[in-house]
Amino acid sequence: MKKSDLMLGIIVMVVWGLNFSVIKLGVNEIDPLLLTALRFSLVALPAIFFVKKPDVPWLYLIAYGLIFAIGVWGMATWSIEAGLSAGMASVLLQMNVAFGLFLGFFLLKEPLPLNKIIGSALALSGLLVSLTVNDGSVTKTGLMLILLAALSWSLASIIIKKAGTQQIFAFSLWAMACAPIPLFVIVYLQSGIDVFMQLPAQVNGRVVFSVLFQAYPVTLLGYWIWNRLLVSYPLTTVAPLTLLVPIFGLLGGVLFYQEHIGLIKLIATLCVISGIFIGFINLNKFKYKPTSANQ
Repeated sequence: MKKSDLMLGIIVMVVWGLNFSVIKLGVNEIDPLLLTALRFSLVALPAIFFVKKPDVPWLYLIAYGLIFAIGVWGMATWSIEAGLSAGMASVLLQMNVAFGLFLGFFLLKEPLPLNKIIGSALALSGLLVSLTVNDGSVTKTGLMLILLAALSWSLASIIIKKAGTQQIFAFSLWAMACAPIPLFVIVYLQSGIDVFMQLPAQVNGRVVFSVLFQAYPVTLLGYWIWNRLLVSYPLTTVAPLTLLVPIFGLLGGVLFYQEHIGLIKLIATLCVISGIFIGFINLNKFKYKPTSANQ
């Protein structure tokens, strides 16, 4: 990978990791699902007028948009509002890799390589260790919501595979445009009209920054760079960069909210990150290949 592309990839990981702290900044002020709705409204408009609709059925776009926006980021944002620390949210959302392995096996009949089984088992052990964290940074409701977000991310990945599109950025953008209205409806059904009437008084610099940061650097710019890297390099070269997201997520929690990283939380994090790393390893590279002299 070129140094310039590597640096761009790392910058995206920094932005994605710090995003969890920025989400917390917003949910401290307004409803978490309303914050998510505002984020995806800005993602879709006006960008959608400059990007041609991908040649895929609307069903895939709607399904992906709802699952990604509501299932992934709606639940992830809600989990932070429910007491899960920004750092642990960034770590536990990586469980989507383990969930995706088993969903791929059962729904797409994909193979289960030994390294991915071992990696998933290690990541799941990290999840179990996180259940013992008792410093208030991991709540039962928050944990349930972030795991739902991780599962939704795995389902969203399967939808992309089923759609078979090569226009990933256009697909993501048009799909996300399907999300704001359902999100606003959910907020209304959950909290009534009052949450919208109170919004003008609640909007301040922190809310504006949170929404803008999530919409533009995280989503539009981040996905554009990420998809460009995926097209230019093998997945095995690009994917390991995502291991940096929970690291920067934890650092963001420490820097901005003085979140404490105790021994148990550190062990849980290392298990999850190590498990994902093992899942990326290509064991075929380590197989013994006899030379001509040995044949």
